[in-house]
Amino acid sequence: MNPQAKLIFAASLLLGTTITVSSNHWILAWTGLEINTLAILPLISKSHHPRAVEAATKYFLVQATASALVLFSSMTNAWYTGQWDITQLTHPTSSLILTSAMAIKLGLVPFHFWFPEVLQGSPLITGLLLSTAMKFPPITLLFMTSKSLDSTLLTTMAILSTALGGWMGLNQTQTRKILAFSSISHLGWMAIIITYSPKLALLNFYLYTLMTATIFLTLNSMQVLKLSTLMTSWTKSPALSAVLLLALLSLAGLPPLTGFLPKWLIIQELTKQEMAPAATIISLLSLLSLFFYLRLAYSSTITLPPHTTNHMKRWHTNKPINTSIAILTTLSITLLPISPMIITIV
Repeated sequence: MNPQAKLIFAASLLLGTTITVSSNHWILAWTGLEINTLAILPLISKSHHPRAVEAATKYFLVQATASALVLFSSMTNAWYTGQWDITQLTHPTSSLILTSAMAIKLGLVPFHFWFPEVLQGSPLITGLLLSTAMKFPPITLLFMTSKSLDSTLLTTMAILSTALGGWMGLNQTQTRKILAFSSISHLGWMAIIITYSPKLALLNFYLYTLMTATIFLTLNSMQVLKLSTLMTSWTKSPALSAVLLLALLSLAGLPPLTGFLPKWLIIQELTKQEMAPAATIISLLSLLSLFFYLRLAYSSTITLPPHTTNHMKRWHTNKPINTSIAILTTLSITLLPISPMIITIV
């Protein structure tokens, strides 16, 4: 793709996100969401492969439906209350429609079917944008309207998302699909806490973005799209494979890595809100996704693929690891252990 075109699309993504995040009026927020959708479509379909075009078409249809629901929700609220302010979403029907619209945009169960397919049809870097940057505006809108959202509905959707995200990722062999189901599972953790502690949901999102960016960039650096390629990637870049192991375990939420921090705080908050059964269920369901993270980690570092014939090993590269990957990896592994020190300094 032409560098100028890439720059325009990247600038549009930034503009759309900024407009949505900083707006108080529903129409402005909707405009930002639309700019975002239109900017990401060429990045999804840039390879002109039939699967990429199919992914872009699916993405467009799903996002257009969600945007129409956002407009419908805000218009219904304005009709009954005379308010276009995002934080004044007080009508229950509007609140319900908005929750559905944001669930479609984010890929929460039961509106999750589009997300793995779209991610599978996209390049890794576009997949990273879809999993992180494109989720930021909807999460922000949920953050701003969190006082008027139905916590029972969100808790149900969250538990189903964590269950299906873990369960459907078990038999996948494509890394992008595994990361898509991982994203659905993590969104469950954000959705369950957003009505009780919106700031905690945002913290979870930021740390999830950090860890997912590490994994996507590492896989992109090693040119890995499926598990069988991941099994032989240790010959190409052993240091990166070792680091990928820790990043995956962090994303799984194992202590003492960074990924454990949001889960720990969310379980603590749910217990304070007398939702210990929900906290127990969501914690147990996250063990499902732990299985496929361990499978990825096992494939990347610990095992050789079982082959009866000799298989080609990849050439070892002496290319230095990208600085951004090094910084992101360090943060996604060490943020929890050093957090007491940060608090002390601050």
